[in-house]
Amino acid sequence: MPFLGPVWTWFLYLSTFKPLKYWLWQINHAILLHFKWSKSTGLDFKKAVLFMVISTFSFALMNVSVKYLARIPTFQIVFFRCFGSLVLATTFIVVKGIPIFGNKRRLMLLRAILGLTAMSLYFLSLKHLNVGTAVSLRYIAPIFAAIFAVFLLREKLKNIQWLFFLIAFAGVLVLKGFDGNINTTGLTLILTASVFSGMVYVVIRKIGVSDHPAVVVNYFMFVGTIIGGLLAIAVWVRPMGYEWLFLFLLGVFGFMGQLYMTRAFQIAKTNLVAPLKYIEVIFTISIGVLWFQEAYTIFSFLGLFMIISALVLNTLVKKD
Repeated sequence: MPFLGPVWTWFLYLSTFKPLKYWLWQINHAILLHFKWSKSTGLDFKKAVLFMVISTFSFALMNVSVKYLARIPTFQIVFFRCFGSLVLATTFIVVKGIPIFGNKRRLMLLRAILGLTAMSLYFLSLKHLNVGTAVSLRYIAPIFAAIFAVFLLREKLKNIQWLFFLIAFAGVLVLKGFDGNINTTGLTLILTASVFSGMVYVVIRKIGVSDHPAVVVNYFMFVGTIIGGLLAIAVWVRPMGYEWLFLFLLGVFGFMGQLYMTRAFQIAKTNLVAPLKYIEVIFTISIGVLWFQEAYTIFSFLGLFMIISALVLNTLVKKD
């Protein structure tokens, strides 16, 4: 993936934090060596895991970038994230000579609409819920994805996997903390957002390998740029200094996260790939400890153990 090489290398030299720099070099290595588009229609779980690790780490870094943009309105952040990813995806598509409109256009447009709806509902829920509660409830999406996959894609799900999904979700709640005084409106918004996110995973699987992941991402980013830009006009704030850098990184990390997540769902079954999204929580905690020197309680480690155990057990059961 030579196009993104210069972008990543540029950011690697910007980073002076050694643990972050080490992980970024690992991602850069994976990008250059492993991301080679294949026409194969077979399922490849090992590659899907690799792609989801890269995707979730990219999203975690995107979340870190957002922490430096407290002064910027939410919809403006959405606009910059989508616009930056749109520029990268479009450039990559043009350089590689990939048909920009793709094949399954209706499904890709549906994926874009569902994804934007989920994103919008998530941000709206933040007006009624604290961030910890909203983020925790957002991770119920893989459960909805697995349910949809059973009925819409006719994928098989063993009974015990439902237990593992519940354990993983419970681990997220323990890890992030759960607010007992949940606003009804906020709860409705975030649960609805999770339902739409679950639909996104299924639609991506339905698209399959017929379209390049960059094209699928591009549809989403195009719709997000238009809608996000329109919603940001009334509350626009002029970025200053370092804020421009982090707004740029939103697009880079968002693009990487979407690209590799899309590829993972294209080459492996939804009910196996979707739970791997929980890895993003682990990366977020790790970055918090190493970068921001955040402290975590015994309940945080209990949550991590529950998530990892559930994911490992789900993988072992699925491969039987």
